[in-house]
Amino acid sequence: MSTSVDHAPPPSPTEPHILDNAAWAALAGPHSHLAERVGRAARYPADVSPFTALEDPTDPRAWEDLATLVGPGAVTPVTAVQTVPVGWQVEQSGEGVQMIATALYAEPAPEAVRLGPADVPEILELIALTRPGPFLPRTVELGTYLGIRDHGRLIALAGERLRPPGWTEISAVCSHPDHRGRGLATRLVRAIAAGIRERGDTPFLHAAASNTHAIRLYESIGFTLRRRTRFALVRAPGGQLETQGRDGQEAGQPEEEA
Repeated sequence: MSTSVDHAPPPSPTEPHILDNAAWAALAGPHSHLAERVGRAARYPADVSPFTALEDPTDPRAWEDLATLVGPGAVTPVTAVQTVPVGWQVEQSGEGVQMIATALYAEPAPEAVRLGPADVPEILELIALTRPGPFLPRTVELGTYLGIRDHGRLIALAGERLRPPGWTEISAVCSHPDHRGRGLATRLVRAIAAGIRERGDTPFLHAAASNTHAIRLYESIGFTLRRRTRFALVRAPGGQLETQGRDGQEAGQPEEEA
């Protein structure tokens, strides 16, 4: 199965784009209050997000800091990584796409409700059913999450995840299988994007490269492919085999579906 994707204009070849290392930019910026950090390595708390990031994935010192942060033998997801140093092992990897809103029409959704900590049990039920990507008990602390209810039951969800300066990622886009085909997720994406733009940020998102259905849908509502991405689940050198509370959480593997 294949899909055609329009490409956004490339950034200057002499300057890396902030979205090339979005997790680090968020952890070192707007989400710094959540960051667990050792030098050039940082991560979110295990009950907030699986993301771990390096200031410069090509810097051996950053990997040394990461080893200190996660501990010997720990398994952790890392973003923006192409290769790992000697002593580290890649346990799992995958490909994704990063898309930015270039022609998205954003507007509030009057039927949407703001979701918070009290809604987490329902959110986790919907996430388990639809599997849009990692969502943990405190993920709602990353930004605004909106939902649509039907007779009191949560049937659709979308929210904000990574927040590099000037950008906000739309994530956890899903709708209950019994209510698909009604455009609920698309309305929530537009509503989340409206809030993002209101504070001056630009919306972006990730999707698994294999999720051609979601990619086509995002294209159709105004998102453009910026770059291909890679996630990796890596094991630190030495020690016993541990997961630091991140079992099964791939490195931000995006499976968003509108």
